[in-house]
Amino acid sequence: MASDTHGKFIWCELMTPDTAAAAKFYSSVVGWTTSEMKIENLPPYTVFEANGAGVAGLMDFPAELEGKGIPPNWTGYVAVDDVDQTAKDFTANGGSVRRQPEDIPTVGRFAVLADPHGAVICVMTPLPRDNPTPPAPAGTPGHIGWHELMAGNMEEAFAFYSKIFGWTKDHDFDMGEMGAYRIFAEHGKQIGGMMTKPANVPMCYWGYYFNVPGIDSAIERVNAGGGKVIVGPMEVPGGSWIINATDPQGAFFCLVAPTR
Repeated sequence: MASDTHGKFIWCELMTPDTAAAAKFYSSVVGWTTSEMKIENLPPYTVFEANGAGVAGLMDFPAELEGKGIPPNWTGYVAVDDVDQTAKDFTANGGSVRRQPEDIPTVGRFAVLADPHGAVICVMTPLPRDNPTPPAPAGTPGHIGWHELMAGNMEEAFAFYSKIFGWTKDHDFDMGEMGAYRIFAEHGKQIGGMMTKPANVPMCYWGYYFNVPGIDSAIERVNAGGGKVIVGPMEVPGGSWIINATDPQGAFFCLVAPTR
């Protein structure tokens, strides 16, 4: 029986060729502050914080990924009870292991995996912490508000993730010609959506929405910082406003706000 943390998104991480520029950009756009995490024998790691709580990370784009057609990117981490078993479960169900399970001293064990259509996601079993930060209320600025999969086939992707992470269908939203947008839940709580990607989207991917207080002022900060809005502003069911954008280094990210 899986624990009540298995299948929970716990972290988001940006790999970029210019960490200083990215730290400045997201601090302005999202309102994050930064701190440095130093682990012996590991490269520098920057933590993005919202009200003193770590919510995301920032690291140099790894040299071993250069020239492989992988852009700077945000990747999410899902907590699992057993990283090695989850890696096997991904492979057994048509996914793949992009980086074998390994330990990060003082942090936990992780692996980089891809679903059967190639969307990449990380899994982690974090080491127990003495004073874990309580979860922030939904919509808290600076926290990750939504997780979205552009899937090769929504029904197949949902079956895959629900089997491995225990996610459940909350409801479908009919998007007409674009098909159904499936809202999924983790332990009964809505945490994201998935849809079959449009034909003009070149690859399957996970996208992450950061909470901001208002979307128009956030767009001004994106533009002022050298980012580019590619979709939106758009109102979504429930009344929130969103944009999809790229940062100055080319990493894709999304913002969500309760007001225009």
